[in-house]
Amino acid sequence: MPLRAAAGTRIAPPAAIVSAVLAFGVAAPVGTARAAPPAGADALTTLTITRISGHVEVDGSLDEEAWKQAAPVRTWYETKPGDNTVPTVASVGYLGYDDEFLYAGFEFADPHPDDIRAPLADRDNVPQNTDYGGIIVDPTNTGKTAILMLVNARGVQYDAVTDDTTGQEDSSPDFFWASAARITERGWTLEMRVPFSSLRYPRREKQTWRIMLYRNRSRDFRYQYFSTRLPRGGNCFICKSNVLVGLERLPSGGGIVFAPYASASYEAVSEGDPGTPLDDSYDATGGFDAKWRPNASTVVDATVNPDFSQIESDVALIAANERFALLFPEKRPFFLEGVELLLTPLQAVYTRTMTDPQWGARATGRAGGLAYTGMVVQDEGGGRVVIPHPNASGFADQDFRSWASIARMRYDMGESFAGILATSREIEDGGHNRVVGPDFEWRPTADDSVTGQLLLSWTRTPERPDLSDEWDGRAEQGHAGKAQWRHSSPRFDWFTYYQEIADDFRADNGFIPQAGFREGYAELGYTLHQETGFLRRVRPFTIYQQLIDLDEDLLLRHVEAGGTLDALFSSTVTVSYANEHVLAGADVLPRQQLLYTVNVSPSMLVPSVQLSGSAGQQIDFDNARTGTGADIALGLFVQPTPHLELVLNESLRWLDVRSGGDKQRLFTARVDRLRATYSFTERMFIRAIAQYEVTRRHPDLYLEPVTRKDATFSASGLFAFKLNWQSVLFLGYGDSRTFSDMTQSLEPDARQVFLKFSYAFQL
Repeated sequence: MPLRAAAGTRIAPPAAIVSAVLAFGVAAPVGTARAAPPAGADALTTLTITRISGHVEVDGSLDEEAWKQAAPVRTWYETKPGDNTVPTVASVGYLGYDDEFLYAGFEFADPHPDDIRAPLADRDNVPQNTDYGGIIVDPTNTGKTAILMLVNARGVQYDAVTDDTTGQEDSSPDFFWASAARITERGWTLEMRVPFSSLRYPRREKQTWRIMLYRNRSRDFRYQYFSTRLPRGGNCFICKSNVLVGLERLPSGGGIVFAPYASASYEAVSEGDPGTPLDDSYDATGGFDAKWRPNASTVVDATVNPDFSQIESDVALIAANERFALLFPEKRPFFLEGVELLLTPLQAVYTRTMTDPQWGARATGRAGGLAYTGMVVQDEGGGRVVIPHPNASGFADQDFRSWASIARMRYDMGESFAGILATSREIEDGGHNRVVGPDFEWRPTADDSVTGQLLLSWTRTPERPDLSDEWDGRAEQGHAGKAQWRHSSPRFDWFTYYQEIADDFRADNGFIPQAGFREGYAELGYTLHQETGFLRRVRPFTIYQQLIDLDEDLLLRHVEAGGTLDALFSSTVTVSYANEHVLAGADVLPRQQLLYTVNVSPSMLVPSVQLSGSAGQQIDFDNARTGTGADIALGLFVQPTPHLELVLNESLRWLDVRSGGDKQRLFTARVDRLRATYSFTERMFIRAIAQYEVTRRHPDLYLEPVTRKDATFSASGLFAFKLNWQSVLFLGYGDSRTFSDMTQSLEPDARQVFLKFSYAFQL
């Protein structure tokens, strides 16, 4: 549920210049309890919260006497598609608190309640094409990082951390809070109760926070309403929050969350080639996560054998003809406290590299302007290590125990900061990787942000040549650095960066899949807005990017020109033309492509259609030549009823090359995925997923031997009941099959039945 897209800046990594569209606007706040400042005023509006007394039943109805003690927030601004205009529908917010909780209540008027888009769904499944509202709160008053706590009109919760420095919104973290919503004949209402133990704030008698009240309303366009002005352009979002005063004598600490889990499974796995008999096994395991809040701004976490079950498989990504490792998100609670502190220009921390933690301990906190987090984890291994090279990623099995340590400090100075990061990976039988370096952000103006990071690494590889030729006990030292400048004004925006990563730089606790290169990137855009009509925003842009290795040889030169537009049906379309020269093998090859991304929300029945891809010349990296082909990804969401959601994901990639004067198909790769979810309530659902992946090749067109066909099929079913995000019951079944060359059919590969139960004790 992205809230932002400041001035439309589009930042695409080298392997994904297929255009990520950032629609103009930022989250959706609500109003202000006092008169709005004059247009163009820079001063932040202050909201005053009142201490309330009496019981509040969180049932979606604001009929208790306690709500009458809270001053109404009636002034709201339409920030998208309007430019801080008066909303066409009324919204009223209420804020209050007592000794334990922060309360927020909302009355959202709607002249057509039957048009409210709010399906039942799992937690965090609250897309931008639905009706939702809530608060965006920054208890530290830094104006940089905030917690989103949003709820749709049927009570489905969404929470995330958003950070102005990186411009990213991460929905992986979850927090303990209660909410309820009701659709009425006049619109819908919302009640929220947030324990102070779920928030991190300074230790002082009188508190000053930042907050925004927010409403999202999706109809012919996506309408966003806030309690503060959000001027077009600018490089920050949280910095525009309302100032919140009136909080006094808040809890100074205390609170323990202890969440044990137990799981049992039956698994049958093929030990040989596809089609061989399955060997049965039974397993039972358990572990726990624990969180202690010794004071209002400090949290201590501990974990033993943390659960890494995804409950839903990672969406398959096509790996055929890919050179670099693919990135997947973190899900384990232990790693998500203070996650925004670990986001730096270079991704030197990626906690999924800790594949099988036996135990871990962590402390996160703030003292004045200094924020910090530190952790140590014993990793039993079993995953794969990415070995970066200038033009491809290598891999090696992590067949050893290791200890991972991460420490991060950041000192805030107004809207700027300076920080330092240190990581270490110590291998049981010898070998290590240690990384350390500073980073900073400087905001010289409201429209400009300059960030940078420098890292040094010292590595001794393990003596395991059986796993990798490079792992022969050698000692290596390397450096990595990145500096970037972002400018965003109502009309012009640009983004540029330079980075250099040495051949021998390694970050074994991070995700840096490419090393031994220098890269420059520049993007310039110009935005036009239209307040009425079918088309609301147009942003033409141009991009230049170049990568060279450390011997000055070209790896990639990319020139792109195109445009993005926002239009009716909450649609966003980006189309561009890219001219590239790419190193493949020993040759630099040309590639010219049409790139496109389309997102549209046509109706309540079909709330979202997503289409992206490329067409034109493609590089055959396996055989170092240029061909023609396409890459297509389609996502189709269908909502027959508020309880039932159907999602179809289709990915297709093909490449044709010339051989003997004729054009022939080198390979075709496809992923078909269908997910059906029936939600009984916002806490209970059943889900079924079927996924088929297949790659067909023409072996005679390859220089090295390849299989003619690879294919897998997986199916799974899940029943889930959730009291909250750590008190859950899961019962599931999974079946997977792999294509056999011998039988030319899909043969059973694995079968699993599992049960998991966890409960969070809040003491």
